[in-house]
Amino acid sequence: MRLADYKKHYKETLRLGGPIMLGQLGVIVVGFVDNIMVGHHGATELAAASFVNNFFALVFIFGMGFSYGLTPIIGGLFVGKEYDKAGEMLRNSLFVNFILSLLLVGIMSLLLLNIRIFNQPEELLPYIYPYYIIQLVSVVFVMLFNSYKQFCDGTTDTLTPMWVMISSNVLNIIGNYLLIYGKFGCPELGLTGAGISTLISRVTMCLVFAYLMYRGRRYERFREGYLRGKVNWTNYGRLVRLGLPVGLQMGVETASFNLSVIMMGWIGSAALAAHQVAGVITTLGFMVYYGIGAAVTIRVSGFKHLGAWREVRQASYAGLHLIWTVALMVMLFIFLFRNQLGYIFTSDEEIVHLVALLSWSVILYQAGDGLQVLFANALRGMADVKWMAWVAFCCHFGLALPIGYFCGFVLDWGAQGVWAGFPVSLTTLGLLLWRRFHVRTRAYLKA
Repeated sequence: MRLADYKKHYKETLRLGGPIMLGQLGVIVVGFVDNIMVGHHGATELAAASFVNNFFALVFIFGMGFSYGLTPIIGGLFVGKEYDKAGEMLRNSLFVNFILSLLLVGIMSLLLLNIRIFNQPEELLPYIYPYYIIQLVSVVFVMLFNSYKQFCDGTTDTLTPMWVMISSNVLNIIGNYLLIYGKFGCPELGLTGAGISTLISRVTMCLVFAYLMYRGRRYERFREGYLRGKVNWTNYGRLVRLGLPVGLQMGVETASFNLSVIMMGWIGSAALAAHQVAGVITTLGFMVYYGIGAAVTIRVSGFKHLGAWREVRQASYAGLHLIWTVALMVMLFIFLFRNQLGYIFTSDEEIVHLVALLSWSVILYQAGDGLQVLFANALRGMADVKWMAWVAFCCHFGLALPIGYFCGFVLDWGAQGVWAGFPVSLTTLGLLLWRRFHVRTRAYLKA
């Protein structure tokens, strides 16, 4: 097809994905600000934040992925104007996500009780424990927020989540300033203060969404199903069948980064802090890719409901064009400023040097990361998700971690070696997901 044929898809994808991207960029900004404030308060606190955040990143990413199962369901119901059923499905999703959040809290509590098995530097433990406990409390509210957000995305209302997220992020930044440094009479709590501020912002997001569902005019047509719909096993089953594979697919990717954190801890506190900084930097691209990918999911689910498979293909490849454009800009930015990026977070020269080294891996996997995000979301919109979890597991645990360990400790490349496996695993996964999408859509077009 000619490039001009994709113009309508570019426009609609950006219309839906733009607010999602802005909301996610708000998350990135908060991540930057959190780490900047904590890093300047103390390098040891930054290292502790790295250790805890990377464990909880697995929980939050898995929870977000699990909630993704709601989007294509709501998208189909919305296109079919089955508004009561859509509200009922949100009600069921909130219940399922609440139960899952309690399970995740239980698992992470057991991990906290055995935190010393990870052999992290002793000086980090006084900072790890209180920050970890605060993050535990956050899990419930993050999971409930995920249901509300994916519901909004499925109804093509991406503006409301954007404003809610941006507002809560501003609240988080203000809270950080007050509680990390002890301003305007508040106690100086350092890393613990950053955790409390984040918790307050997450609770606020949930409360705002709950209010909007009860009172907002935009959601009036869904309210009957939302308030009085049946909470039943049939809906649970649909949510779990679609959400669990996506959650596992995203979770194993995060798990590979988390296990890398443990390896970084073996190297030392500076490597651990550098890992945290590099992780924040890499979200610069990922969250934008996610915004475009989420828009593609919304559009693909609608086209699938109508049986418009040619449009499914066009919308997906248009999304890929946009993602790779962003990836190129991200690669250029990191390349040009790789030696300066570390100074944003800390003045420690060793950490700054390690961040510059890790930046090369970040640059190398941008195209592959964008590829896997796009086609994972396209397949999600097609409700073709069972296969993804297995492929992701093989790529991340069969490639990323073994290559990272071999390069980091056998070849003795240190921190840079631990990150060497990510470009290989992410690019391989992206190619496999693209192949799956290509084969499945070709079969539907021929049918």
